[in-house]
Amino acid sequence: MTDPTPDKPPRRPRYRGRNPRQYSEKYKEHQPETYTEDVAKVIARGNTPAGTHRPIMMREILKVLAPQSGEIAIDCTLGYGGHAQQLLAAVQPGGKLLASDCDPIELPKTEARLRRMGFPPESLVVKRMNFAGIIRFIEAEAPGGVDVLLADLGLSSMQIDDPGRGFTFKVDGPLDMRMNPRHGQPASALLSKLSEHQLARLLKDNADEPLAGTLARAILLAHDRAPLTTTRELAAVVRNAIVAHSHRLSETSNDAVRRVFQALRIAVNDEFGALDAFLEQLPRCLKAGGRMAILSFHSGEDRRVKNALKNGLRDGRYAFIAEDVTRPSAEEQRANPRSSSAKLRWAIRSTPAFADNRNAFADNGSAAG
Repeated sequence: MTDPTPDKPPRRPRYRGRNPRQYSEKYKEHQPETYTEDVAKVIARGNTPAGTHRPIMMREILKVLAPQSGEIAIDCTLGYGGHAQQLLAAVQPGGKLLASDCDPIELPKTEARLRRMGFPPESLVVKRMNFAGIIRFIEAEAPGGVDVLLADLGLSSMQIDDPGRGFTFKVDGPLDMRMNPRHGQPASALLSKLSEHQLARLLKDNADEPLAGTLARAILLAHDRAPLTTTRELAAVVRNAIVAHSHRLSETSNDAVRRVFQALRIAVNDEFGALDAFLEQLPRCLKAGGRMAILSFHSGEDRRVKNALKNGLRDGRYAFIAEDVTRPSAEEQRANPRSSSAKLRWAIRSTPAFADNRNAFADNGSAAG
């Protein structure tokens, strides 16, 4: 006898109001391939769908890097794979993309997404690692160096939006901030080890915070009374300190919160140390005539990139570098507000002939002087 009551389709998750608010509730945005129309509406509003990331300055990056079929490219910060997808397509047929990222949560998802796109399996090589050691990956897979190299130094939207990662103060989450949650110490543990002077120095050096001393004192006093373990607890302490300093909650108080979060995130992940190591290796990663591009998102990153490229040009390791930064177009900034702080710099590796001519010119100049 057949069952007269057919199985009912599963009910959608319940949430308050008409639309999902919490990150975990936005099930349609987490499945962009299935709910294309819904995701398109989110993007049309200038938002980034939950669990995804929109690649920044794609057109400008492809113009600078000019990837060609048969070449070897590397994306040193794979993230959601938007840049990688375009680079991988551009080097076909016969080319290869190396891709790395230190995030053990997002990397497997991105690799699976790229492999479903039908590229030859051997054309994509993915490795989980911090780009501070990128030279080892390149020496193993492309001993002669790569033709094209890209590094996007920004956080991925998947990391920012997921409250469980602790990067955002818009919703409550653990005060973590680790790019690799399986390694190192969370921000809450770091606060327990810093002196007021050390924290003030971090806020100043990592985020150019003008009230570094005031905020460091307030944060550690609060942390001593009751350990700060969530993102909203830390944000509230910063806002209260701003009120106590200026006697009002200014419109820029959220900017101060962002700078505090940025400074702690950089310290937790040793981002400047990793970036300095990466920039030192960079010329050795490229073939003669190889092209590289770096996207940075705040002054501390951009200063390091600019100085490294200038020094490389002076020493003859680069034949050409960007004379100035390239920024996202007004159109892109309107469509994707998260792109607004991006800065693109590029360089081209010198060839032996170029370096010899440059050295000869320098020697002749010295003799003439």
